[in-house]
Amino acid sequence: MRRFRRLLLTNDDGIHAEGLAVLERVCAPFADEIITVAPAEPASQVGHRVTTHEPVTVAEHAPGRRYAVHGSPADCVRVALKSLLHDTPPDFVVSGINHGGNLGRHDLYISGTVAAAREAAFHGVPAAAVSHFLRRELPLDWEAAGERARFALEQLFGEPLSDGELWNINLPHLPPGAGAPGVRHCEPERHPLEVRFERESEGGPLLYTGRYHHRKHNGTSDVAVCFGGDIAVTRVAL
Repeated sequence: MRRFRRLLLTNDDGIHAEGLAVLERVCAPFADEIITVAPAEPASQVGHRVTTHEPVTVAEHAPGRRYAVHGSPADCVRVALKSLLHDTPPDFVVSGINHGGNLGRHDLYISGTVAAAREAAFHGVPAAAVSHFLRRELPLDWEAAGERARFALEQLFGEPLSDGELWNINLPHLPPGAGAPGVRHCEPERHPLEVRFERESEGGPLLYTGRYHHRKHNGTSDVAVCFGGDIAVTRVAL
């Protein structure tokens, strides 16, 4: 098992998200030191938004180990690399575990989770984004999700990334008692998200009604793999 000197963890669901706590436990055996820098509040689907014209407030939640940034996921990585850890940068950045999937080309640009990993890649630091696809009819088992994330990361930490590349990992949502999923490398789905809007009343505001779990796929993409019950891994280049 590869072991790092330092890992930087972040997310887009916020510093108090359960998925982040799970990721901290999962990554502990892989590094001598874990540093977490995450948004103070949930910042999902903000893409690669960054703060440049306003002050960025940073609150220390655990001395030298956990920080909350009042900004976007990309801000968190920028602050970590260029301020908090500028003298001793991390060996790898992991963003997640996101509460919801980030599948296909469309999600790569919308997701704050992926944006955090992409910001690391911009600075030459290898990174991975980890997300958990959700099915409304199934309970979310964070313990199982953590084990699946650990299984995937253990494999990917040993595979080299070229400069400007990152991993996008999506965990399937399986029923209780299901067997362990495999890790499958694939390409991001080309079909866009299903986007629909409806009005509750005539002249009323538009409400988004797209259904993520009904999205189209080509049969071999990350959407197909994850919907089919395996862990989908895509290698994303800047």
